[in-house]
Amino acid sequence: MIETLQTWDKNLFLWLNSLHHPALDGIMIFATATHVWIPLYILIGISIIVSYKKQSWRYLLLVACIILCSDQFASGLIKPLFERLRPCHEPSLQAQIFVPIGCGGQYGFISSHAANTFALAAFLWLLFPQWQYKNALRWGICLWAAIVSYSRIYVGVHYPADVLLGATAGTLIAILFWHITLRLRLIPATVF
Repeated sequence: MIETLQTWDKNLFLWLNSLHHPALDGIMIFATATHVWIPLYILIGISIIVSYKKQSWRYLLLVACIILCSDQFASGLIKPLFERLRPCHEPSLQAQIFVPIGCGGQYGFISSHAANTFALAAFLWLLFPQWQYKNALRWGICLWAAIVSYSRIYVGVHYPADVLLGATAGTLIAILFWHITLRLRLIPATVF
């Protein structure tokens, strides 16, 4: 059963990775780079500060904790535990795939990019109900997380299962943190 799932994952990866196009290459390389999103993170931080004023430090600290936890779960626990090679490190695939930016670390299961972006998106989804233009912001941040996650397949460094399970893990971590902080009354229940 596991071998069948891995074969499907590999075949889906090969198909998705083969869909690259010169017009999209720059966009996907841009999307997969972590430093280019710093202005977005600053904008999110400013929005939290403006919306929650004196209480904003709680939300900013919570965002930092959620991202740290999702990153450590993906990179510190799951990758070393499963030791699944990235597709770009898989000898049988190297000649067949598009890898424009280099391969990165040896292991790719689960995607830290997907875990971290979906952790942030899930937390902001829960936080946005109090914000003006909430639907556009909520869906926009989810679209951003999906593009960043897909870019990891596009540039040849993750299988689809790496991305899907990374996104799932990040989302669940954010929801867990949200409910724990509500239960401990670290954030006001009126926000939710």
